[in-house]
Amino acid sequence: MKPIVVVGSYLTGVTMQVGRLPKTGETVVGSGCLRVPGGKGSNQAVAVRRLGGRASIVACIGSDEDGDQALTMWQREGVEAGLVRRTSKHTGIGFVVVDSGGANAIAIDPGASWDLAPSDIDRAGEAIGRAGAMLIQLEVPGETVAAAKRKAKEEGLTVVLNPAPSALGGLDLSGVDVLTPNEEEFRELTGGAEFEQGAKGLLARGAKAVVVTLGERGARVMTDGDSYSVPAPSVRAVDSTGAGDAFNGALAVALSEGEPLRHAVRFANYAGALCVTKPEVVAALPRRGEVDGFLRSDALE
Repeated sequence: MKPIVVVGSYLTGVTMQVGRLPKTGETVVGSGCLRVPGGKGSNQAVAVRRLGGRASIVACIGSDEDGDQALTMWQREGVEAGLVRRTSKHTGIGFVVVDSGGANAIAIDPGASWDLAPSDIDRAGEAIGRAGAMLIQLEVPGETVAAAKRKAKEEGLTVVLNPAPSALGGLDLSGVDVLTPNEEEFRELTGGAEFEQGAKGLLARGAKAVVVTLGERGARVMTDGDSYSVPAPSVRAVDSTGAGDAFNGALAVALSEGEPLRHAVRFANYAGALCVTKPEVVAALPRRGEVDGFLRSDALE
């Protein structure tokens, strides 16, 4: 399997458990405050690696202690970080609160991640040329996302775009093989349209396939010639924060292994489901043996 290039962010996550998410203007008391590695780009690169893929990340981090910790974590996880650039800005940071049912609310300051530029994509050209797929998210500047898509298509890579954390309605979808919004991002992209109409509109804008993640309800998929649902296994959710990153990493791995989209989405659903059964994000990202075992055990029931 060819490597998967991840173009995205690294953020240090500050997480806290709360009984329920606060309302506007309200303060709630939490517990278990932790400072952990995060960022959608980094999380998805680690997910790829743990699921058996070869992952390299194109990102920017600060020349600070958080940046040092990012490099240490990538080395430990086996993620190739030779294309990571350090800048004078602080490493990005995200604040996450998780309620007793596993739902979360997140705010981020991208910090150095916002320094990732089209020139970084040019610098990564050789690595991109050797890869088979590219994973992109929206925690980096839009012009860098556009440059990454263009380079990936020039080299014949499969492009998976996770339009998170914010899916702007005017997002350019040209060159996107698989678009993976969650329900809220899908609403933002389509102006609140129902699935069939909204997904058709996204296909018309350039995406070859749309996969909407629905949490415990699995995923809805539309391609130019088909529309279907892929169920998710039933699990007890502890923390849903990293589910989307586990899903996207797993999807990229399965597609890179030559799996049809329906089978790749099923594999990704099981990876995402396993992730929500544990707290934090990186600590909860599943390994290949866990996902394969879960699929086998579920099929036998």
